[in-house]
Amino acid sequence: MSVADRKAREKEALRTLILKGAKKLFLEKGIEQTTMRNIADEIDYSVGTVYVYFKDKNAILHDLHSIGFQELGGFFQGLFSIEDPMERLKKMGITYLKFAIENQEMYDLMFNVKAPMEFIENAKKEDWNEGVATFGALKETVSQCMEHGHFKGHSLEPLSFMIWSLVHGMCCLEIRQRTKGVKFSNPDTILFEGYNEYLKMITKM
Repeated sequence: MSVADRKAREKEALRTLILKGAKKLFLEKGIEQTTMRNIADEIDYSVGTVYVYFKDKNAILHDLHSIGFQELGGFFQGLFSIEDPMERLKKMGITYLKFAIENQEMYDLMFNVKAPMEFIENAKKEDWNEGVATFGALKETVSQCMEHGHFKGHSLEPLSFMIWSLVHGMCCLEIRQRTKGVKFSNPDTILFEGYNEYLKMITKM
């Protein structure tokens, strides 16, 4: 291994360590309560070293949010082995729900926290690439459903947005424990019961 290769690996390893330490603190302390100095202390490096790799906390949040989208996007791509697009669409929703519930802080970071989007805006990037790719998988599946005779009379992009919004809203209500406060008969199962009702509706469309 050349010196350049070794240095590149060391830099990537330290970058990964910073992200890992930051994620741990975000989960333990909360995003707002975590500072760059906290992150530096967590990984036993100087705060100056952290700033060499990330200009601020928003940059760290953006990278973590990108990792989350890569993971979710990977799950979605794996579902394209399902040839029937309607069955794939159903599985996408289940996958999305499980990802959100099993990765609640990450899900908040991906969809509800402003910082990653502020980073993109300040970096003057034109596109939210992570969101575009994930929504694209959903949109492609809905398009194929239409080609198979489903969703007659509906428009592709607004319908795809509606599907995303509906499932996202269910996730947010569950994560923020709003499903516990409404006093449902079965609050522990209402999320997936509600999703099954949604499936009954779209199957008839």
